[in-house]
Amino acid sequence: MKKIIFFTAVITFLLTGVTLVKAQRNAEDKIKKVLYFNPEVEPDIDEIKEPTNNAFFDAVTDNFSGRKNKMLRAEVQVPFDSIDKQTIMDYCVNNDADFAIVSKVRYFKVGLGKYVFSNQVVVSMKLFSADGNLVTETDHDTYRKNMRLLGSTVNSVKIGTDGAIRGIIKKLRKLKPAEAEL
Repeated sequence: MKKIIFFTAVITFLLTGVTLVKAQRNAEDKIKKVLYFNPEVEPDIDEIKEPTNNAFFDAVTDNFSGRKNKMLRAEVQVPFDSIDKQTIMDYCVNNDADFAIVSKVRYFKVGLGKYVFSNQVVVSMKLFSADGNLVTETDHDTYRKNMRLLGSTVNSVKIGTDGAIRGIIKKLRKLKPAEAEL
């Protein structure tokens, strides 16, 4: 009788261990790595590129802090309108990324005549899979969607980036889960 109880206890313990190992492996497989390139800045003025990149990546890291996904940063600017599929594939393979995001930040001024109230932005993003195919794209206009008239340019970039990321996630949820899950 003692041998039967001992045998069932050992088998139960082993099966529980195997099940837990499979659950851990599945949780690790669901973590996706997303590669972000430096955003293309329009107008092309060198003085605004570095603050734009800092504000952009501050917003991206704030957005990824609550998610299971991992953010990777490439210190390279890829042109937004003419994206080479092979370049995206090479960067994804070299950085072991599941997705790549190419973005563009376009500034415009809001004001009346010669009086400028604030600088607003349109943040556009394109999400590519690791094989270089376009999955989805979105943009976020801080003036039209948030109706912000006053505020700093840094806050406009952060709000626009956050809105564009939410837009991509919203569009990804509409796609089939097998195609892309971020």
